[in-house]
Amino acid sequence: MIEKSASNLERTVLVGIITSNQSKKILDEYLDELNFLTFTAGGNVVKRFTQKMNTPDPKFFLGKGKIEELYSYIKNNDINSVIFDDELSPAQQLNIEKFLKSKIVDRTGLILDIFAQRAKTSYAKNQVELAQYQYILPRLKGLWTHLERQKGGIGMRGPGETEIETDRRIVRNKIGLLKKKLVSIDKQMATQRGNRGSLVRVSLVGYTNVGKSTLMNSVSKAKVFAEDKLFATLDTTVRKVVIENLPFLLTDTVGFIRKLPTQLVDSFKSTLTEITEADLLVHVIDISHPNYEDHMNSVNFILSEIDANDKPILLVFNKTDKYLDKNEKMDDIFDIEYEDKSLNKLKFNLKKKYKNGVYFISALSNTDINKWKKELYKKVREIHITRFPYNAFLYPDLDIN
Repeated sequence: MIEKSASNLERTVLVGIITSNQSKKILDEYLDELNFLTFTAGGNVVKRFTQKMNTPDPKFFLGKGKIEELYSYIKNNDINSVIFDDELSPAQQLNIEKFLKSKIVDRTGLILDIFAQRAKTSYAKNQVELAQYQYILPRLKGLWTHLERQKGGIGMRGPGETEIETDRRIVRNKIGLLKKKLVSIDKQMATQRGNRGSLVRVSLVGYTNVGKSTLMNSVSKAKVFAEDKLFATLDTTVRKVVIENLPFLLTDTVGFIRKLPTQLVDSFKSTLTEITEADLLVHVIDISHPNYEDHMNSVNFILSEIDANDKPILLVFNKTDKYLDKNEKMDDIFDIEYEDKSLNKLKFNLKKKYKNGVYFISALSNTDINKWKKELYKKVREIHITRFPYNAFLYPDLDIN
Protein backbone atom coordinates (compact mmCIF):
# COMPACT_ATOMS: atom_id res chain seq x y z
CA MET A 1 0.00 0.00 0.00
CA ILE A 2 1.46 3.36 -1.06
CA GLU A 3 1.05 6.10 1.52
CA LYS A 4 0.05 9.58 0.39
CA SER A 5 2.78 12.17 0.49
CA ALA A 6 2.46 14.99 3.02
CA SER A 7 1.78 17.44 0.18
CA ASN A 8 -1.42 15.56 -0.69
CA LEU A 9 -2.75 15.54 2.87
CA GLU A 10 -4.94 18.17 4.53
CA ARG A 11 -2.84 20.68 6.43
CA THR A 12 -4.14 20.72 9.99
CA VAL A 13 -3.37 22.13 13.42
CA LEU A 14 -4.26 20.50 16.73
CA VAL A 15 -5.69 22.28 19.76
CA GLY A 16 -5.82 21.13 23.39
CA ILE A 17 -5.94 22.62 26.87
CA ILE A 18 -4.12 21.96 30.14
CA THR A 19 -6.49 21.94 33.13
CA SER A 20 -6.43 20.91 36.77
CA ASN A 21 -7.62 17.47 35.65
CA GLN A 22 -5.33 17.23 32.62
CA SER A 23 -1.62 17.91 33.03
CA LYS A 24 0.73 18.93 30.22
CA LYS A 25 2.14 15.39 30.12
CA ILE A 26 -1.33 13.85 29.72
CA LEU A 27 -2.29 16.45 27.12
CA ASP A 28 0.87 15.71 25.13
CA GLU A 29 -0.06 12.01 25.15
CA TYR A 30 -3.58 12.81 23.96
CA LEU A 31 -2.26 15.10 21.23
CA ASP A 32 0.15 12.38 20.08
CA GLU A 33 -2.84 10.09 19.70
CA LEU A 34 -4.85 12.85 18.02
CA ASN A 35 -1.94 13.28 15.61
CA PHE A 36 -2.16 9.57 14.72
CA LEU A 37 -5.94 9.86 14.34
CA THR A 38 -5.47 12.84 12.03
CA PHE A 39 -2.94 10.94 9.92
CA THR A 40 -5.33 7.98 9.72
CA ALA A 41 -8.09 10.32 8.51
CA GLY A 42 -5.83 11.82 5.83
CA GLY A 43 -4.37 14.89 7.54
CA ASN A 44 -0.88 16.27 8.06
CA VAL A 45 -0.39 18.06 11.40
CA VAL A 46 1.84 21.10 11.00
CA LYS A 47 1.49 22.67 14.47
CA ARG A 48 -0.03 22.21 17.92
CA PHE A 49 -1.67 24.92 20.02
CA THR A 50 -2.10 24.45 23.77
CA GLN A 51 -3.33 26.71 26.55
CA LYS A 52 -3.45 26.37 30.32
CA MET A 53 -6.83 27.32 31.79
CA ASN A 54 -9.10 26.23 34.63
CA THR A 55 -12.07 25.44 32.41
CA PRO A 56 -12.75 25.77 28.66
CA ASP A 57 -14.17 29.12 27.57
CA PRO A 58 -17.94 28.59 27.02
CA LYS A 59 -17.87 30.65 23.82
CA PHE A 60 -14.58 29.89 22.06
CA PHE A 61 -13.19 26.99 24.14
CA LEU A 62 -9.87 28.90 24.16
CA GLY A 63 -9.09 32.28 25.69
CA LYS A 64 -9.28 35.46 23.62
CA GLY A 65 -5.52 35.81 23.12
CA LYS A 66 -5.02 32.18 22.08
CA ILE A 67 -7.96 32.15 19.63
CA GLU A 68 -6.55 35.31 18.01
CA GLU A 69 -3.10 33.71 17.81
CA LEU A 70 -4.71 30.67 16.19
CA TYR A 71 -6.55 32.87 13.67
CA SER A 72 -3.33 34.66 12.70
CA TYR A 73 -1.49 31.36 12.16
CA ILE A 74 -4.30 29.86 10.06
CA LYS A 75 -4.52 32.97 7.92
CA ASN A 76 -0.79 33.00 7.13
CA ASN A 77 -0.05 29.28 6.76
CA ASP A 78 -2.69 27.81 4.42
CA ILE A 79 -4.35 25.59 7.05
CA ASN A 80 -7.28 23.44 5.88
CA SER A 81 -8.74 22.39 9.22
CA VAL A 82 -8.41 22.89 12.99
CA ILE A 83 -8.85 19.79 15.15
CA PHE A 84 -9.73 20.04 18.85
CA ASP A 85 -8.84 17.23 21.24
CA ASP A 86 -12.10 17.59 23.19
CA GLU A 87 -15.70 17.46 22.03
CA LEU A 88 -16.99 20.97 21.36
CA SER A 89 -20.52 22.05 22.16
CA PRO A 90 -22.62 23.00 19.09
CA ALA A 91 -22.43 26.68 20.12
CA GLN A 92 -18.64 26.56 20.56
CA GLN A 93 -18.15 24.91 17.18
CA LEU A 94 -20.32 27.52 15.43
CA ASN A 95 -18.60 30.44 17.20
CA ILE A 96 -15.11 29.13 16.44
CA GLU A 97 -15.96 28.50 12.77
CA LYS A 98 -17.24 32.04 12.38
CA PHE A 99 -14.19 33.55 14.09
CA LEU A 100 -11.48 31.45 12.44
CA LYS A 101 -13.24 31.16 9.06
CA SER A 102 -11.92 27.62 8.82
CA LYS A 103 -13.18 24.05 9.05
CA ILE A 104 -13.44 23.00 12.71
CA VAL A 105 -13.39 19.35 13.75
CA ASP A 106 -13.44 18.00 17.31
CA ARG A 107 -12.15 14.63 18.49
CA THR A 108 -15.59 13.03 18.18
CA GLY A 109 -16.09 14.29 14.63
CA LEU A 110 -12.63 13.04 13.67
CA ILE A 111 -13.26 9.53 15.02
CA LEU A 112 -16.64 9.43 13.26
CA ASP A 113 -14.92 10.44 10.02
CA ILE A 114 -12.39 7.61 10.35
CA PHE A 115 -15.16 5.13 11.10
CA ALA A 116 -17.00 6.31 7.98
CA GLN A 117 -13.85 5.71 5.91
CA ARG A 118 -13.23 2.29 7.39
CA ALA A 119 -16.77 0.88 7.32
CA LYS A 120 -16.99 -1.78 4.60
CA THR A 121 -20.15 -3.82 5.17
CA SER A 122 -23.65 -2.38 4.99
CA TYR A 123 -24.10 -3.13 8.70
CA ALA A 124 -21.01 -1.17 9.74
CA LYS A 125 -21.96 1.65 7.37
CA ASN A 126 -25.45 1.87 8.90
CA GLN A 127 -23.99 1.94 12.42
CA VAL A 128 -21.56 4.73 11.54
CA GLU A 129 -24.21 6.69 9.65
CA LEU A 130 -26.53 6.52 12.66
CA ALA A 131 -23.77 7.81 14.95
CA GLN A 132 -23.00 10.62 12.49
CA TYR A 133 -26.63 11.76 12.28
CA GLN A 134 -26.93 11.69 16.08
CA TYR A 135 -23.81 13.85 16.25
CA ILE A 136 -24.97 16.22 13.50
CA LEU A 137 -28.54 16.79 14.75
CA PRO A 138 -27.75 19.29 17.55
CA ARG A 139 -25.18 20.98 15.31
CA LEU A 140 -27.47 21.86 12.41
CA LYS A 141 -27.38 25.57 11.81
CA GLY A 142 -29.50 27.78 9.58
CA LEU A 143 -27.32 29.11 6.78
CA TRP A 144 -30.26 30.09 4.57
CA THR A 145 -31.37 33.66 3.78
CA HIS A 146 -34.96 32.66 3.16
CA LEU A 147 -37.04 31.71 6.17
CA GLU A 148 -39.95 29.78 4.74
CA ARG A 149 -40.70 27.06 2.24
CA GLN A 150 -44.20 26.07 1.10
CA LYS A 151 -44.68 22.32 1.06
CA GLY A 152 -48.13 22.34 -0.53
CA GLY A 153 -50.70 19.54 -0.55
CA ILE A 154 -53.74 18.85 1.57
CA GLY A 155 -53.17 19.86 5.16
CA MET A 156 -49.82 21.42 4.32
CA ARG A 157 -50.93 24.95 3.45
CA GLY A 158 -49.86 27.80 5.69
CA PRO A 159 -46.59 29.39 6.73
CA GLY A 160 -44.58 26.25 6.03
CA GLU A 161 -41.43 25.53 8.02
CA THR A 162 -38.02 27.13 8.24
CA GLU A 163 -35.10 25.50 6.44
CA ILE A 164 -33.44 24.50 9.69
CA GLU A 165 -36.64 22.78 10.85
CA THR A 166 -36.80 20.92 7.55
CA ASP A 167 -33.18 19.78 7.96
CA ARG A 168 -33.85 18.61 11.51
CA ARG A 169 -36.93 16.71 10.41
CA ILE A 170 -34.97 15.00 7.63
CA VAL A 171 -32.19 14.02 10.02
CA ARG A 172 -34.66 12.70 12.60
CA ASN A 173 -36.36 10.65 9.89
CA LYS A 174 -32.98 9.28 8.82
CA ILE A 175 -32.15 8.34 12.42
CA GLY A 176 -35.49 6.56 12.78
CA LEU A 177 -34.99 4.68 9.50
CA LEU A 178 -31.45 3.60 10.40
CA LYS A 179 -32.55 2.39 13.82
CA LYS A 180 -35.24 0.25 12.17
CA LYS A 181 -32.67 -1.15 9.74
CA LEU A 182 -30.29 -2.00 12.55
CA VAL A 183 -33.05 -3.66 14.60
CA SER A 184 -33.82 -5.86 11.59
CA ILE A 185 -30.15 -6.74 11.09
CA ASP A 186 -29.76 -7.32 14.84
CA LYS A 187 -32.47 -9.99 14.69
CA GLN A 188 -30.67 -11.69 11.81
CA MET A 189 -27.38 -11.59 13.70
CA ALA A 190 -29.02 -12.92 16.86
CA THR A 191 -30.34 -15.83 14.80
CA GLN A 192 -26.85 -16.42 13.39
CA ARG A 193 -25.37 -16.42 16.89
CA GLY A 194 -28.05 -18.86 17.98
CA ASN A 195 -27.22 -21.13 15.06
CA ARG A 196 -23.60 -21.41 16.13
CA GLY A 197 -24.62 -24.05 18.61
CA SER A 198 -22.99 -24.57 21.96
CA LEU A 199 -19.39 -23.88 20.98
CA VAL A 200 -17.40 -21.84 23.50
CA ARG A 201 -17.09 -18.20 22.38
CA VAL A 202 -13.87 -16.22 22.81
CA SER A 203 -13.64 -12.50 21.97
CA LEU A 204 -10.51 -10.47 21.37
CA VAL A 205 -10.83 -7.02 22.94
CA GLY A 206 -8.40 -4.17 23.35
CA TYR A 207 -7.37 -0.67 22.45
CA THR A 208 -7.22 0.19 18.77
CA ASN A 209 -4.01 -0.77 16.94
CA VAL A 210 -2.78 -3.26 19.54
CA GLY A 211 -2.63 -6.15 17.06
CA LYS A 212 -5.93 -7.97 17.60
CA SER A 213 -6.44 -8.65 13.89
CA THR A 214 -2.85 -9.86 13.51
CA LEU A 215 -3.36 -12.21 16.45
CA MET A 216 -6.64 -13.38 14.92
CA ASN A 217 -4.81 -14.18 11.69
CA SER A 218 -2.05 -15.99 13.56
CA VAL A 219 -4.45 -18.24 15.47
CA SER A 220 -7.24 -18.78 12.94
CA LYS A 221 -5.64 -18.13 9.53
CA ALA A 222 -8.65 -15.89 8.90
CA LYS A 223 -6.78 -13.28 6.78
CA VAL A 224 -8.47 -10.40 8.59
CA PHE A 225 -7.32 -7.00 7.28
CA ALA A 226 -4.61 -5.60 9.54
CA GLU A 227 -2.75 -2.30 9.20
CA ASP A 228 -0.65 -0.04 11.41
CA LYS A 229 -3.39 2.58 11.64
CA LEU A 230 -6.12 3.29 14.16
CA PHE A 231 -9.41 1.46 13.56
CA ALA A 232 -8.03 -0.60 10.66
CA THR A 233 -11.07 -2.87 10.95
CA LEU A 234 -14.61 -2.10 12.14
CA ASP A 235 -16.51 -5.23 11.20
CA THR A 236 -16.68 -8.14 13.60
CA THR A 237 -15.03 -11.31 12.30
CA VAL A 238 -15.98 -14.70 13.76
CA ARG A 239 -14.00 -17.82 12.91
CA LYS A 240 -14.11 -21.41 14.09
CA VAL A 241 -10.74 -22.33 15.59
CA VAL A 242 -9.47 -25.76 16.60
CA ILE A 243 -6.65 -26.22 19.12
CA GLU A 244 -5.65 -29.77 20.10
CA ASN A 245 -8.85 -31.07 18.51
CA LEU A 246 -11.02 -28.73 20.63
CA PRO A 247 -13.22 -26.41 18.50
CA PHE A 248 -14.38 -22.97 19.62
CA LEU A 249 -15.36 -19.60 18.12
CA LEU A 250 -12.90 -16.71 18.06
CA THR A 251 -14.17 -13.16 17.46
CA ASP A 252 -12.19 -10.08 16.44
CA THR A 253 -14.01 -6.91 17.51
CA VAL A 254 -13.63 -3.18 16.89
CA GLY A 255 -10.86 -1.52 18.89
CA PHE A 256 -11.55 0.92 21.72
CA ILE A 257 -10.05 4.36 22.29
CA ARG A 258 -9.95 7.02 24.99
CA LYS A 259 -12.83 9.50 24.84
CA LEU A 260 -14.79 7.12 22.60
CA PRO A 261 -17.85 9.07 21.39
CA THR A 262 -21.05 8.04 23.16
CA GLN A 263 -22.79 8.00 19.77
CA LEU A 264 -20.48 5.19 18.66
CA VAL A 265 -20.91 3.18 21.84
CA ASP A 266 -24.69 3.40 21.39
CA SER A 267 -24.80 2.64 17.66
CA PHE A 268 -22.22 -0.17 17.94
CA LYS A 269 -24.05 -1.87 20.81
CA SER A 270 -25.00 -4.73 18.46
CA THR A 271 -21.41 -5.27 17.38
CA LEU A 272 -20.38 -5.21 21.02
CA THR A 273 -22.96 -7.94 21.71
CA GLU A 274 -20.29 -10.38 20.51
CA ILE A 275 -18.33 -9.29 23.60
CA THR A 276 -21.24 -9.40 26.05
CA GLU A 277 -22.19 -12.92 24.88
CA ALA A 278 -18.64 -14.27 24.94
CA ASP A 279 -17.61 -16.95 27.44
CA LEU A 280 -14.03 -15.69 27.62
CA LEU A 281 -12.35 -12.38 26.77
CA VAL A 282 -8.77 -12.03 25.58
CA HIS A 283 -7.61 -8.50 26.42
CA VAL A 284 -4.78 -7.69 24.00
CA ILE A 285 -2.39 -4.94 25.12
CA ASP A 286 0.43 -3.24 23.19
CA ILE A 287 3.30 -3.59 25.68
CA SER A 288 5.54 -1.41 23.49
CA HIS A 289 3.28 1.61 23.92
CA PRO A 290 4.37 3.95 26.75
CA ASN A 291 0.74 4.49 27.80
CA TYR A 292 -0.38 0.86 27.77
CA GLU A 293 -1.75 1.11 31.33
CA ASP A 294 -3.96 4.05 30.36
CA HIS A 295 -5.15 2.02 27.37
CA MET A 296 -6.00 -0.90 29.65
CA ASN A 297 -8.04 1.40 31.89
CA SER A 298 -9.94 2.78 28.88
CA VAL A 299 -10.80 -0.74 27.69
CA ASN A 300 -11.89 -1.80 31.19
CA PHE A 301 -14.09 1.30 31.45
CA ILE A 302 -15.90 0.51 28.18
CA LEU A 303 -16.27 -3.14 29.21
CA SER A 304 -17.97 -1.93 32.39
CA GLU A 305 -20.20 0.35 30.29
CA ILE A 306 -21.51 -2.67 28.36
CA ASP A 307 -21.66 -4.91 31.47
CA ALA A 308 -18.89 -7.24 30.28
CA ASN A 309 -16.23 -6.58 32.93
CA ASP A 310 -17.20 -9.57 35.08
CA LYS A 311 -16.24 -12.14 32.43
CA PRO A 312 -13.09 -14.29 32.69
CA ILE A 313 -10.24 -12.45 30.99
CA LEU A 314 -6.83 -13.49 29.69
CA LEU A 315 -4.32 -10.64 29.54
CA VAL A 316 -2.08 -10.90 26.50
CA PHE A 317 0.73 -8.36 26.16
CA ASN A 318 1.51 -8.15 22.45
CA LYS A 319 4.31 -6.53 20.40
CA THR A 320 7.17 -7.70 22.61
CA ASP A 321 9.33 -7.48 19.47
CA LYS A 322 8.77 -3.70 19.42
CA TYR A 323 9.56 -3.08 23.09
CA LEU A 324 12.75 -1.10 23.51
CA ASP A 325 14.63 -1.61 26.75
CA LYS A 326 15.11 1.78 28.40
CA ASN A 327 18.48 0.64 29.75
CA GLU A 328 20.25 0.04 26.47
CA LYS A 329 21.69 3.55 26.00
CA MET A 330 22.68 4.19 29.63
CA ASP A 331 26.34 4.74 30.43
CA ASP A 332 28.06 2.27 32.75
CA ILE A 333 28.74 5.04 35.26
CA PHE A 334 25.05 5.12 36.13
CA ASP A 335 24.57 1.34 36.34
CA ILE A 336 24.49 1.32 40.16
CA GLU A 337 21.50 3.64 40.53
CA TYR A 338 19.44 3.25 37.38
CA GLU A 339 15.94 1.82 37.48
CA ASP A 340 15.72 -1.46 35.63
CA LYS A 341 13.24 -0.91 32.79
CA SER A 342 14.11 -3.95 30.71
CA LEU A 343 11.43 -6.14 29.16
CA ASN A 344 12.31 -8.98 31.53
CA LYS A 345 11.85 -6.71 34.55
CA LEU A 346 8.52 -5.47 33.20
CA LYS A 347 7.36 -9.05 32.63
CA PHE A 348 8.32 -9.92 36.20
CA ASN A 349 6.37 -6.96 37.61
CA LEU A 350 3.28 -7.66 35.52
CA LYS A 351 3.25 -11.34 36.44
CA LYS A 352 3.49 -10.36 40.09
CA LYS A 353 0.74 -7.75 39.75
CA TYR A 354 -1.69 -10.06 37.93
CA LYS A 355 -0.73 -13.26 39.77
CA ASN A 356 0.96 -14.81 36.73
CA GLY A 357 -2.28 -14.63 34.71
CA VAL A 358 -0.56 -12.79 31.86
CA TYR A 359 1.14 -13.79 28.62
CA PHE A 360 3.73 -12.05 26.48
CA ILE A 361 3.75 -12.57 22.73
CA SER A 362 4.46 -11.07 19.36
CA ALA A 363 1.60 -11.91 17.03
CA LEU A 364 3.56 -10.55 14.07
CA SER A 365 6.63 -12.75 14.58
CA ASN A 366 4.73 -15.60 16.32
CA THR A 367 6.95 -15.29 19.40
CA ASP A 368 5.56 -17.40 22.30
CA ILE A 369 2.25 -17.86 20.46
CA ASN A 370 2.18 -21.60 21.13
CA LYS A 371 2.53 -21.16 24.89
CA TRP A 372 -0.39 -18.71 24.87
CA LYS A 373 -2.47 -21.04 22.65
CA LYS A 374 -2.01 -23.83 25.19
CA GLU A 375 -3.33 -21.54 27.95
CA LEU A 376 -6.23 -20.54 25.70
CA TYR A 377 -6.94 -24.24 25.13
CA LYS A 378 -6.89 -24.81 28.89
CA LYS A 379 -9.41 -22.01 29.55
CA VAL A 380 -11.71 -23.07 26.71
CA ARG A 381 -11.52 -26.69 27.88
CA GLU A 382 -12.58 -25.68 31.41
CA ILE A 383 -15.66 -23.90 30.05
CA HIS A 384 -16.47 -26.74 27.66
CA ILE A 385 -16.12 -29.45 30.31
CA THR A 386 -18.35 -27.48 32.69
CA ARG A 387 -20.95 -27.39 29.93
CA PHE A 388 -20.41 -30.98 28.75
CA PRO A 389 -18.73 -32.99 31.56
CA TYR A 390 -19.09 -36.25 29.60
CA ASN A 391 -16.67 -34.86 26.96
CA ALA A 392 -13.76 -34.57 29.40
CA PHE A 393 -11.99 -37.67 28.04
CA LEU A 394 -12.00 -36.22 24.50
CA TYR A 395 -9.86 -33.24 25.40
CA PRO A 396 -6.97 -34.05 27.76
CA ASP A 397 -5.54 -31.38 30.01
CA LEU A 398 -2.20 -30.00 28.84
CA ASP A 399 0.90 -29.03 30.74
CA ILE A 400 1.56 -25.48 29.58
CA ASN A 401 4.98 -25.14 31.22
